[in-house]
Amino acid sequence: MHFAVCNEMFQKMSFEQQVATAAELGYEAVELAPFTLADSVTDISPADRDRIAQQAASRGLRITGLHWLLAKPEGLHVTTHDEKVRAKTKAYLRELVKFCADIGGEVLVFGSPKQRSILPGVTRTMAWDYFMDAVLDCMSIPEAEQVYFCVEPLHSGQTNLLNTPREVRRMVEEIDHPRVKMILDCYSMATEGVDAPQALRDNKQWVYHVHANDDNQLGPGYGKIEFVPIMKALCDIQYDRYVSVEIFDFSQDTVEVANNSLEFLRQSLAAAQTGA
Repeated sequence: MHFAVCNEMFQKMSFEQQVATAAELGYEAVELAPFTLADSVTDISPADRDRIAQQAASRGLRITGLHWLLAKPEGLHVTTHDEKVRAKTKAYLRELVKFCADIGGEVLVFGSPKQRSILPGVTRTMAWDYFMDAVLDCMSIPEAEQVYFCVEPLHSGQTNLLNTPREVRRMVEEIDHPRVKMILDCYSMATEGVDAPQALRDNKQWVYHVHANDDNQLGPGYGKIEFVPIMKALCDIQYDRYVSVEIFDFSQDTVEVANNSLEFLRQSLAAAQTGA
């Protein structure tokens, strides 16, 4: 198991400062929100892509991949009835796959609740089919052989599509692609009333990434979620990939939050391993 941090926690810094900070705090990797780098990844040149990868590597960090995929540019939506918008969105997802591969990332986390929610005039079946079509489309290009596309269940206060691990598991099974998996997010599971340790065990063959955050939108240890059982479940399923700290409340010193969150996760993991 490895620990990463989402870079929007440090988005007021340059990318070079972001990776330096993450490394100094003891993280092993960074997870990138593309909107912190450019309004569109198509604006990021090959040279800049190399620079991003090199700056992370120079600090001994991996880039886990991308999240907040469709926050920018404006006007994207994966389940709209508008064919032109869907086509534009699918084209941008393909560009995100290419960008992720170019910078050495492995995982694309599809959260983006506003850009996937079911709109008026679209049935749930239509939205489901549009979503699957978009995923399969972006995973059909050659660069997709280097990445995994992880569908994220988000709580019903954020979106009306794919709210639980059970729903996402059904989606992933229907897509039936070896590189389409799922991510579980601790905050969303807590908000939706999902038993996180049980969800991890139930979906062990599909879970490829984890977001660690607390029920108050801050980092692990700042709220009421019990992380020792979550760490125990991750150990039990022999999870050997990244647990990535992500927050939504930026009102506190984010460097301090990142530091405390990592320390708390390490303590929780040690307690899970020793049975304390």
